[in-house]
Amino acid sequence: MPGSQSLTDGSHNEVALKPMRVLVIEDNPDIAANIGDFLEDRGHVVDFGADGVTGLHLAVVNDYDVLVLDLMLPGIDGLELCRKLRQEARKHTPVLMLTARDSLQQKLAGFETGADDYMVKPFALQELEARLQVLVRRSKPQQARVLHVADLSFNLDTLVVTRQEKAIQLNPIALKILQCLMEASPSVVTRQELEMRVWGEELPDSDSLRVHIHTLRSAIDKPFDVPLLQTRHGIGYRLVDPQAAS
Repeated sequence: MPGSQSLTDGSHNEVALKPMRVLVIEDNPDIAANIGDFLEDRGHVVDFGADGVTGLHLAVVNDYDVLVLDLMLPGIDGLELCRKLRQEARKHTPVLMLTARDSLQQKLAGFETGADDYMVKPFALQELEARLQVLVRRSKPQQARVLHVADLSFNLDTLVVTRQEKAIQLNPIALKILQCLMEASPSVVTRQELEMRVWGEELPDSDSLRVHIHTLRSAIDKPFDVPLLQTRHGIGYRLVDPQAAS
């Protein structure tokens, strides 16, 4: 591509992360094609708007993970487009703004209208992709890792266990046993599997697992009407929702 608007894709091959749906609003067909070809080769889905009016329409009526927005556009420029997107359409899609000039005033104006990041032409396509991935990750709240069996819940991030919305206090070993049983539910987990999961190669005496199972059952079952923890004699244990099993 000619002049200062040429882009470079760098020299390292990297594995693309989670695929993104990207809207590129850029009136220079060479730059738009370069960005689109690179991102599509990396597994992303790319739409294009060649002017501000078309770009704004696409950004409003569709759900994109992130926008690549040129500052200088025919029809509506990038600043006005970003302002309309945020204030009138109330869309919070992350926006990475492109410009040919490295001006502090332009950057500040872009951020004031709602842009989330800024890149100056020419730029490396791999850096563009990396910045887009960061914007997408930041815009989407991380979902908590929570296990569920019937009305029993275990948040693996906070280690909070609840049943019928009542907090249940468990010691570290009971938490390990519970996680193993909930992840396998409704399948049976053998005694050997549980012992290896909790203690590894340093196995305790033969009664330790039974004692901890008794403690776990007292905490998650006895205060409630419906028992979830079942014993398969001579085999192991399982957690099961009786209603689902029936």
